[in-house]
Amino acid sequence: MSILKKLGIALLVILLLAVAAGYFLTRGDTADVAFDETVGTDPTLDEPEEESIPTVAIAEPVGWAEGELPLAAEGLVVNRFADGLDHPRTLQALPNGDILVTLTRAPKLDTGEGGNWLRDLVAGFLFRKAGAGGESANELVLLRDADGDGVAEGRYTLRDDLDSPSGIAWGGDTLYVANHDEVLAFDYALGGTELTGQGRKIADLAEGTGHWMRNLALHPDGDRLYAAVGSKSNIGEDGMEIEQGRALIWEINLETGRQRVFGAGLRNANGLDFSPWSGELWTTVNERDMLGSDLVPDYLTNVPVGVHYGWPWIYYGDNFDRRVKYPIPQALSYVRTPEYALGPHVAALGLVFSQGGAKMGENFASGAFIARHGSWNRKPPSGYDVVYVAFDERGNPTGKPVPVLTGFLKDDGTTRGRPTWVEWAADGSLLVTDDTAGIVWRVVAPEAAAQPGIERITGERLPPQRELRGQAATFGEDDFARRVTAE
Repeated sequence: MSILKKLGIALLVILLLAVAAGYFLTRGDTADVAFDETVGTDPTLDEPEEESIPTVAIAEPVGWAEGELPLAAEGLVVNRFADGLDHPRTLQALPNGDILVTLTRAPKLDTGEGGNWLRDLVAGFLFRKAGAGGESANELVLLRDADGDGVAEGRYTLRDDLDSPSGIAWGGDTLYVANHDEVLAFDYALGGTELTGQGRKIADLAEGTGHWMRNLALHPDGDRLYAAVGSKSNIGEDGMEIEQGRALIWEINLETGRQRVFGAGLRNANGLDFSPWSGELWTTVNERDMLGSDLVPDYLTNVPVGVHYGWPWIYYGDNFDRRVKYPIPQALSYVRTPEYALGPHVAALGLVFSQGGAKMGENFASGAFIARHGSWNRKPPSGYDVVYVAFDERGNPTGKPVPVLTGFLKDDGTTRGRPTWVEWAADGSLLVTDDTAGIVWRVVAPEAAAQPGIERITGERLPPQRELRGQAATFGEDDFARRVTAE
């Protein structure tokens, strides 16, 4: 047998072995915990299955056929509020009824990290397959339903020169827009169909490598702005130095310009809204990957000032991630457990609470609506829906997520679209962006009356048992006097 023939056979064997190895390595982990057990206030957390290669199960977007609609929960109907949009992500309703939407994708950045070229190449392929690839339109668009028929006949591009914009907030004739690396403020009067000027930079943000969306929420008092910034990596594998200013929520004081870390240890916080019961900030968070299809659940939780949720060292309360090689900071003495699990790898994004004026019916009048964008690394897939989480009269989440809008994921493993963001329209309907399909859906209970607002929980402070009031006191000699004997 000639040398060339032997070499050819050897190369063929090596190739076959490589193909076989690749096949087995990419089969991934299949979930063995019932999905319903991984959600709620007390989720089942399976044993971690560390993966050297992530499980991959991408639902390729195929779009919606003519006349197709998502499936709405009983009592609700859905229609297209706007379509033909270039990857719509976030929404912001304005007081006059206009709706703002960002048309955006990840920024094109040169990370300068040659050692990660293969990972970046694979990630780019996966993003394109999932419908997230391509150039960002970088547009901020105003949608207007002037005749009130539930369809936006007016469409105006306010800006087309932004840089992967996502977060939007408005207050006091000022429009705040978050690019991937900064927060800008523009003068904007309601009703305008143009947004002129360069915008005033009010905060720098870590640039959008890795998790690139930078979402905003304006405090009801109008004097503070909150900006969510996701991590660059899964578990800090690129070093913790590059994670400075990431995996957290900033609080920006609009009067002084100062900013502080409001909440940390949040791998990729997304939706932001304020609880109508307590006024506290809440968020949805995407947790870490490559611990198997049953871990780790994304979650919905409150954000008390100064809180830490553990990333990257700890997940879901007190579960240590043994893969993280960096020592836990000494200052990190307490890690908070999330309030509510939304399921592993569902990619929880947009969040709004029930509010006065909403027309979703009595079954959806006291809770939170969440867009679950859908998994790319779980078998079987999870998410691809909009769900409702009921809250009790004290403002605590209860029960299991209730489907509001489904039908995105098809039986053949493809998807018609991916729900991304949620927002209330002025007519009481719920708007939902579907980024891969380029649609904004409108959901409403047509027979429902506008619901009343949720009553804020308040309480009077107990008076102190003893206090000084000027020269008077509410305590007597027995409260402080004592006999001291000389020694």
